[in-house]
Amino acid sequence: MSLLAAALASSPVAAKDHIVDIVWGADGAFRHAAAVAPGKFVEVCGKFRAGEKVAWEFEAAEAMDFNIHYHAGKDTVFPAKLAQTLRARDTLAVTAAEDYCWMWTNKNPAPAQVSVSLKR
Repeated sequence: MSLLAAALASSPVAAKDHIVDIVWGADGAFRHAAAVAPGKFVEVCGKFRAGEKVAWEFEAAEAMDFNIHYHAGKDTVFPAKLAQTLRARDTLAVTAAEDYCWMWTNKNPAPAQVSVSLKR
């Protein structure tokens, strides 16, 4: 079963709350699935310490813009940024103690499902 199908089967959530706090499970993982409305976004955010590593992956039903970002004063820093992609995986090496957000923007004319998995 794909990441998207597994996440949707276990915890379907509408993206009416477009900012979701990362809450780690006992296994050191966080999983979330959402339907992103047309022209809207969803992001999952949490505090991280410098030196932490977070393995992440996501899968979307439709191509979406994706980024990982944090705010440093008036600047926005993007450790990752992808345009119109269906899936990706990597490891974030946290360089600054900040609130980091994984964010998807749906530029499609219909809602699009996305699921994400993070692992410490």
